[in-house]
Amino acid sequence: MTRDSSVMSSEAPFAGSAALIFGGAKGIGGAVAHEFARRGARVAIADIDRDAAQQTAEALQTAGSAALALRCDVRRSDSMRAAVVEAEQWAGDIDIVMNNVGVMISGYPEDIPLAEWQRVMDLNLFPVVRSNEIFLPKMIARGHGHIVNTASFAGLYPYAVNRMPYVASKSAVVALTESLALYLMPQGVRVSCFCPGPVMTNILAGSKSWSKEAVMRGPGEQFMPISAQQAAAMLADGMRDGRILIPTDPQVWRVMQEHAEAPDQFIRGKSESFARGDTGLPSREALQALLAAAEQPE
Repeated sequence: MTRDSSVMSSEAPFAGSAALIFGGAKGIGGAVAHEFARRGARVAIADIDRDAAQQTAEALQTAGSAALALRCDVRRSDSMRAAVVEAEQWAGDIDIVMNNVGVMISGYPEDIPLAEWQRVMDLNLFPVVRSNEIFLPKMIARGHGHIVNTASFAGLYPYAVNRMPYVASKSAVVALTESLALYLMPQGVRVSCFCPGPVMTNILAGSKSWSKEAVMRGPGEQFMPISAQQAAAMLADGMRDGRILIPTDPQVWRVMQEHAEAPDQFIRGKSESFARGDTGLPSREALQALLAAAEQPE
């Protein structure tokens, strides 16, 4: 992927490239697979759910794109290496690798067992480390490539007190990705950290709660849920534009600025808001209006 960074067409840096998405079968990962393919990439979809990966690959193939389904357990380095070998045999050098696997649990920290903290870290953070072990030598040697790590608004500022293992893992992904960019950009390798806010996926469907009374906390009522397809398009546009930190709502910069300028005040204010019953989630009326608008014919 030896492209001039000044090229800003909707296809760059995807046209003619080979992409590998870990966790690419469903949700945001599946939507990203479709978006990358729509922009001209060959897409290898690696997922623990081989059947779902195959369904996504077949949908891309039906639409005329080149796609490959792979089974991969990102908790194991040997499984990730095997998936990379198979993807490279199919597509050649991987230009874009996206580390998108993630899991979420609910509960307060005093209730969550240590084993669950370790499980969340092993799925949300260490697959990025395992991927780096595989891809950094390859991309540095070639002098090009693009690494994308999926984090979250929850890694940008404090609010998600009911899911602290997730917060810790996503904060680590943000910090790691920013430092990777600092290290790799002079060597020709691009790095992006995708930070979704509320996105309509099924990530909460299999999420266990370790605290009976845990209240879901959101990033702020101003952040309305978007579709996975919208999120995928925002990621692809950000990658095209050479952005490092790519959130799904520009309003997040203002909140991050408020936190950076007065962190103690920000945290105390958030605590007071929670005490007043503000969950940081959109109101029911706002969500109903959003759903009603989505159902309107274009």
